[in-house]
Amino acid sequence: MITSQVGINTIKAFESLRLGAYLCPADVWTIGYGHTDGVKRGDLISADQAERFLKGDVIKFEQDITRLVKVPLTQGQFDALVSFVFNVGTRAFSNSTMLRKINARDFAGAANEFSRWVYANGKRLAGLERRRRAEKKIFES
Repeated sequence: MITSQVGINTIKAFESLRLGAYLCPADVWTIGYGHTDGVKRGDLISADQAERFLKGDVIKFEQDITRLVKVPLTQGQFDALVSFVFNVGTRAFSNSTMLRKINARDFAGAANEFSRWVYANGKRLAGLERRRRAEKKIFES
């Protein structure tokens, strides 16, 4: 599967475009639309580079989800998971109760897991709460 425009728009809406490197709430250097690989203080990019980073990152997470999820997904489920894994990372997802529930075909249970992922550095963040509600809604669509 590939991420639909709904999935891309969700990522863009919650990551926002930043052309200069910044520390995200989890204290990770970030640039563009949530790109973190190799980013360091002082980095600057163009909007075109941000789009290229986004496309590459989305492809990586699509591949990770395809590898980890052992059951068929709807487009909405796939889009929601790409946004989710884009934010929390493959390692966290690979060890998650959410993934176990998905692979057990407990999709309702998996949808309820989104609300557990609203913390960064031990702090509950309103932005993550909004993102998880949006991802759950897409997952259930």
